[in-house]
Amino acid sequence: MNTLLLLLAGFFLPLFPLSMAFNWLLGRFNNPVVRVLLILVWPQIGVLLVLAAGVPLTGSAFLWWGLITAAFYAWRLLTVRELGQWAAMLATSAFALTWVMAADGAGAVDLHAFVLGFAVAPALLVAVTTLLERRLGAAYSGLVTGMARDIPRLAGLITVVLLAAMALPISPGFFVMLDLLLESDPAPVIVALLTWLFWSWAGTRLLRDTVFGPRSGKQVADLPAPHAWAFAGVIVAAVVLNLIWTGV
Repeated sequence: MNTLLLLLAGFFLPLFPLSMAFNWLLGRFNNPVVRVLLILVWPQIGVLLVLAAGVPLTGSAFLWWGLITAAFYAWRLLTVRELGQWAAMLATSAFALTWVMAADGAGAVDLHAFVLGFAVAPALLVAVTTLLERRLGAAYSGLVTGMARDIPRLAGLITVVLLAAMALPISPGFFVMLDLLLESDPAPVIVALLTWLFWSWAGTRLLRDTVFGPRSGKQVADLPAPHAWAFAGVIVAAVVLNLIWTGV
């Protein structure tokens, strides 16, 4: 029974190939509100299932299954340029690391906070993708470059959100990743660091190819300043709440 609960949790804290269900659902729904809710709620169900199983995961196959899944999807990020797909793969990679925290004996509150910390950046990426599609059309991927010159405010927002997606100090993901690295054994830490490196590498490539590339010449309306400040406020609020949560 406990093993069945953990396998079921593998759909929600994505373990490859069970992770394909999560990615299929994210691709199935076009409504950004539904996609954001899916990113925020889906892994929380997985945490509840892991806690309900009530078995120690230290050294278990689920620990390494999660690590391999996280590294695999992080590596796949290097081949993706469309922000919506990028958000889905990032979320899959990050949520799979929850198995490491569970194996380290993290409590219910810490596990729920862990997945929420990693959900912020993918959720914001979904919102940014919606803004891009409304201005450039659904087929903008790979066609529009040099956004820093054409739509500077939106390009700045994309840059900040992608930096948060890399789990840099401007995002809650940085603090939950730091917690994982400090609490885990050396072997899982090495794989987690590799995953983190792939996130940064993929995010840098995406910024280079879209935001900082040559001008595409496509003229569209930029993001209104109040909207840009609203997004910035969400990121700042998430970081402040995470700092308060962790007692920094």
